[in-house]
Amino acid sequence: MYNILINKSNNLITVVVVKDGEVVEIYEENQQEKRLEGDIYLGKVKNIISGMESAFIDIGENKNSLIHIKDLLPKESNITGNIYKDTSKIDISKIIKSGDEILVQVKRDCNEQKGPRVTKDIKINGNLVILMPFCNFVTVSQKIEDKIEKERLKNIVEKLLPKNYGAIIRTVAENRQEAEIEEEITKLIHIWNEIEKKASKQKNIAPIKIFDNGGIIGKIITDLSQNNLEKIYINDISILKQYSNIKDKIEVIPNCLEMFDANKINLNRKIWLKCGGFITIDKTEALTAIDVNSGKFTGKNELEKTVLKVNLEASKEIAKQIRLRDMGGIIIIDYIDMENEEDRQYVRKYIIECLKNDRSKVQVMEFTKLGLLEITRKHILGRE
Repeated sequence: MYNILINKSNNLITVVVVKDGEVVEIYEENQQEKRLEGDIYLGKVKNIISGMESAFIDIGENKNSLIHIKDLLPKESNITGNIYKDTSKIDISKIIKSGDEILVQVKRDCNEQKGPRVTKDIKINGNLVILMPFCNFVTVSQKIEDKIEKERLKNIVEKLLPKNYGAIIRTVAENRQEAEIEEEITKLIHIWNEIEKKASKQKNIAPIKIFDNGGIIGKIITDLSQNNLEKIYINDISILKQYSNIKDKIEVIPNCLEMFDANKINLNRKIWLKCGGFITIDKTEALTAIDVNSGKFTGKNELEKTVLKVNLEASKEIAKQIRLRDMGGIIIIDYIDMENEEDRQYVRKYIIECLKNDRSKVQVMEFTKLGLLEITRKHILGRE
């Protein structure tokens, strides 16, 4: 079961996610720089950049947003979207023109160098299902492994969706009853209908925000299934005034962050392991590099067993840190060298097992010839 601690201090919002008594995720958000991911805008096309197959869209924020031609076209695959679509012969200026008003959703937040990335492929997030108004296919979370269950869920959702609607069935939908899924789909369709209605009334006054996804708080509360959510502890009830549907789970505590021991959470560059080894974590612009070292641990047995023990303990801590820090993109792990291929595969399978509780999409590649393990992960909060 999950518990969420939400603390507001001046303009800083801190969100701590606790599962079975252990802190698994920590996020911070400055309310003056609220995350835009998931927000929907009626934007105005400012200029077309044909050479980049892109356009700049004014959505009313500090920086213009960018949309690529692949985010303007209908998705052609329920697995890869438009990633492999050849757009070189498609003229973006034939699709949109300067001055056009366009309904878009932020898919990736802005940073100091770039404005947000937006898409016409709008998604309305629910606990069990993500509604896709402009798609005509249904896909199921890869974390649901039972083929019979996947087919059952897909049949239910396809039956409930209106024509020309699509959906992504989330992991937490596994083994849920049809009535629960129907209730959520009905709610999501209603939200989308209200967005369309509001957008149609705002013509000729773009740019304007049509739908607020709730920033960090909205993202976390939506993502965590209500059936898995035990309590939300908060020091300022006004932050959750729009979440009347979960008011029975909310408890106001002035100093709610004191409920967890911050001293137990190590977000330093260097982290010592119980065995005496340690890991170091270094973030670069291109990737995150994690190095495993034997440190003070020498072991009582032969070298191979010593190395394996440190690498296994490091794997458990690395999986924990990846989720805590919401690491995204490419993550490279440099384990202590293992001579035995069986040991390498054992370590790889172990870290895959440790990562199973991560709520985000994670892929673990094979060891490279240099003995490095590559992991890719999508940010929970969609940062670049």
